[in-house]
Amino acid sequence: MNTPAAPLRVLIVDDEPLARMRLAQLVREVSAGGDPAAEVAGELGEAQAALDWLARHDADVLLLDIQMPGLDGTALAARLQALPRPPAVVFVTAHAEHALRAFELEATDYLTKPVRRERLQAALARVARRSAAPGAEAPALPVIVVSERGRLVRVPVADVLYLKAELKYVTLRTATHTYVLDDALSEIEQRLGDSFLRVHRNAVVAKAAVSALERRASEEEGAEGWAVRVGSSGEWLAVSRRQVGAVREALTASGL
Repeated sequence: MNTPAAPLRVLIVDDEPLARMRLAQLVREVSAGGDPAAEVAGELGEAQAALDWLARHDADVLLLDIQMPGLDGTALAARLQALPRPPAVVFVTAHAEHALRAFELEATDYLTKPVRRERLQAALARVARRSAAPGAEAPALPVIVVSERGRLVRVPVADVLYLKAELKYVTLRTATHTYVLDDALSEIEQRLGDSFLRVHRNAVVAKAAVSALERRASEEEGAEGWAVRVGSSGEWLAVSRRQVGAVREALTASGL
C-alpha cells in the first residue's frame, strides 16, 4: 500500500490582499480534488517578509507576484537560487512582459492573472512530480530565453556564437539561426559567464567559437583593424583597439 504524499506547502507572496485571498481559495479547491494535495503554509505581502519567513519555515513552492514595493518578485527568485534547497517558484502576475526573465530564473511556471484553477493545478502538479522524484530531471543547462513570433524559445548558451548590439536591439547568432533580443548587451553579458569574451563595445563572442585573430580592413574601426573569425561560417567581427590585448591573452590561454 502506497503512503500518500505529504501536501505541498504553498507560500503565497503578493502585495494585494484580494489576490492572496483568491490564490488561497484556488489552492484549497485544487487540494480538495487531491491532484495534488496542497496546503497554504503562509500568505505575505512583501518579498523581504518572504525571505524572513523562509529562514524559519519550509515551503515547497512560492506563488510569487512580480511587481511589489521594495524587493520585487524576480529579485526574490534570484536570491532563492542561493539556498541549499530552494522552493519551486510559480510566478503569478498580470504583466506578461516579464515571462522571459521568469524562465531565465528557472521558474516552474508563469501564470497570468486572473488565474484559472486548471492552470494552477497543472503548475502545482509539476512541482509535486519534481518533489516526488528529486534528481529525475537532468540539471538545467544555461539558456537565454528569447521571444520569436509570439512564442518563447530557450537557446542553450553553449549554442551561442556571438551577440552584437545593433541600434535598439541585440542580435544573437547560433550556427543555424539569428534571434533578435530587446535586452541591453551589458545585461545579457552578466549572465553568460567567463566562456564569453567582450571584443568590442557592441559585441560579445563565445571563446570556443573564435578560430582566428587577424588584422583586416574594418568599416567599423576605419581603415585596417583587428577582427576575430567566428564559427564555421567564417564571419568576422571587429575587435576594438582597447580590447585587442585582452582578446589575444584569452585566446592564447585557450590554445589559439
